[in-house]
This record gives sequence, structure tokens and C-alpha cells, in this order.
Amino acid sequence: MSATADANTHTLVLAMDYRVPDPARVWPVLQRSRGALADLGAHYVVLYVSTRDRGRVMVTISLRSREPILEVLRSRAFLSWFDAVGLQDIPAIFAGETVDKIGLADGDDAPGVIMATIARVDDVAVLLSRIHEALPRLAAAGIRNLRLFQAFDDEHETMVLQEIDTEEDASRWIDHPDSVAEWMAGGGPGAYPPVFVGRLQHVMRIDENA
Repeated sequence: MSATADANTHTLVLAMDYRVPDPARVWPVLQRSRGALADLGAHYVVLYVSTRDRGRVMVTISLRSREPILEVLRSRAFLSWFDAVGLQDIPAIFAGETVDKIGLADGDDAPGVIMATIARVDDVAVLLSRIHEALPRLAAAGIRNLRLFQAFDDEHETMVLQEIDTEEDASRWIDHPDSVAEWMAGGGPGAYPPVFVGRLQHVMRIDENA
């Protein structure tokens, strides 16, 4: 399964980036919340754990429609979940929908390293056009998959999920990104968290009758 498997068939995503004392506590809590997540219209839940920042995790939840977004965030299940994993600060949250999903490598390969960036861009359509023109360069840099999301409430706010071959490739890309990757300069410091670098840990598919 590709490391971007959280929304292969559904385009709406809620992503949360935060730090916890023990990342190992996150997945059991999510599993116990399966019924509540199903009630809120969740389809996939994916957990990534940072390989660079101790205690940092990213959870993405694909949803069937926009309507439950605020309900999800206000849900008692989520409030108790935050308490259960020891979260003290409000997480960085992105809510949006897929603009494009680009595969650059064989999907049967084992998941690579994930880079997730939340940032503002000038024009999403122009950026997407430039990305497609730069695909050979992205593939040469080790990028396997790229997914571009646009926020529901701000047409300039994006999240870019990239899967890259190795940690070394990720470090080179972060230090010297291609000129098309304007989003790499937009993540942290300031309103958005720094680039998340990690690996896929768990995927949960939630059926409608869960």
C-alpha cells in the first residue's frame, strides 16, 4: 500500500500534526475510537511518526463529506483522545480536499519517507501546472508520490504530501528543493509547522457499518 493510502478513493482530508510524550500511545487510542470515527464519516485513518522530531506524529483522516469537519473537531471522542495521548497544546490542523494525486513510481514498493508541508502558495492552479512540467526532475530526486491538497477555507493554503525514497533523499530535498517546490519554504516558522518527515506506521480502514 502506498504511504499516501489515506485517501486513495476519497478526496477530503483532516490532518493533525502534533507532539506527544509517547507516540506508541496514539494508535491504540485511535483503534478504540473506531466506532466514533465511523459515526463521523471517517473512511481511512493513517498514522505517521516523525523520524526527525522526537514525539512528533501526524494523523490524517479521510472523510466522506465536508459537513462533519467541525463536528469531528468538537467531538467528545476527539477531546478524550487528545487527553489520552497526553496532548497539551492545540495541534496544527489542516482541513481540505485533494487537488491532484501524482504517482511517480511503482506502487508495489514498500512505503518510503513521508514529507508533509502545510504552506501558503500564490496560485494553486499555476503551481500544479509547474509540478506536472517538473515531473522528470521530481522523479530523479527520488520523489515517488506527490499529493496536493487545498484548504476548504483558504484557496491559498495547501498541504503537500510527498513520498520519497530515503532519509538521505529527504534531507537533500529539504536543503535544496527543486525550484518548483515553492511550498518547501512556506512550512515553519510562523503560522505553519516545519516540514514533517516521517514514516507510515499504521493504516485503519473504517467501513460504513463499523
